[in-house]
Amino acid sequence: MKPAEHEHHHSHTQTKAVINRISRVTGHMHSVKKMVEEGRDCSEILIQLSAIRSAINSIGRIILQDHIDHCVVDAVESGDKKVLEDLNNAIEKFLK
Repeated sequence: MKPAEHEHHHSHTQTKAVINRISRVTGHMHSVKKMVEEGRDCSEILIQLSAIRSAINSIGRIILQDHIDHCVVDAVESGDKKVLEDLNNAIEKFLK
């Protein structure tokens, strides 16, 4: 990933929860990789991938809500339209 052109550093209240969830998803992915290596049933693997996708979507919702609660509120108060444009772009990509 390349760094953003401009970085906004705000206090996010959900950072620890997001990091913990990412760690769990990472562990889950390793388990699924092992299932594939062991030739486990495809249906079981698909069910696990679905659970991972759901967990990733949940992480995205937490990050989005935290971003709205902090960065977007600050941007609106300061009149920074770029943050709103960036948010719209990110939401479009996340929902694909």
